[in-house]
Amino acid sequence: MAKRTYGQYCALARAFDVVGERWTPLLLRELAIGPRRYADLLEGLPGVSPSLLTQRLRELESDAVVRRSYLPPPAARGVYELTDEGVELATAMIPLARWGARRLSTRREGEAFSLSWMLLFLRATIDTAAAAGIHDLYEFHVDDEVFHVMIDDGRVDARAGAPPRRPDLVVRTDLETFAAMGAGSLAIADAADRVQVEGDAEVARRCLRLLAPAALAEPVA
Repeated sequence: MAKRTYGQYCALARAFDVVGERWTPLLLRELAIGPRRYADLLEGLPGVSPSLLTQRLRELESDAVVRRSYLPPPAARGVYELTDEGVELATAMIPLARWGARRLSTRREGEAFSLSWMLLFLRATIDTAAAAGIHDLYEFHVDDEVFHVMIDDGRVDARAGAPPRRPDLVVRTDLETFAAMGAGSLAIADAADRVQVEGDAEVARRCLRLLAPAALAEPVA
């Protein structure tokens, strides 16, 4: 089946000729995490059919957004990965993800969730300029998930699991509260009874300033 296009000589229309098909943006999200096997992509996109996934990959390869490669031993496996054009396109989608974060609200029944999606969003959206000169390690317990964020003079790494050393700050909360604070729809003043913090108050404020600056805003009366 021929790929549909908007048929308009317009930069936005041309971009959406590539990214506008169902599942394509989420496929780019999965590949932004890193090279993925076909089976990894199927697992990371619950609800997509194998035939549709194959079609989307073929289209993105044709548009020079995705390429196939082979990881050397010990991995020794074929994977899909983003080209330089693909990385640029995935990066261009970050503001859209920020916009969507404000609409997460309550997790709906049956909605899938993956910690890797959250970690990708954290790595992609943190203000690295504001992180310059900071050397902090934060540990988060969000519902049943544990992950950590390491700040090292502007470099940011967010990974699943416990941190490699004693963290400077430990935060415990639920997924909806974490998402709402990150999106700016919940101020820290309104979330105090839903968040438990262990660590220095200044470190906690620094963490908020880097990861959820909108949560520091004064609550609207």
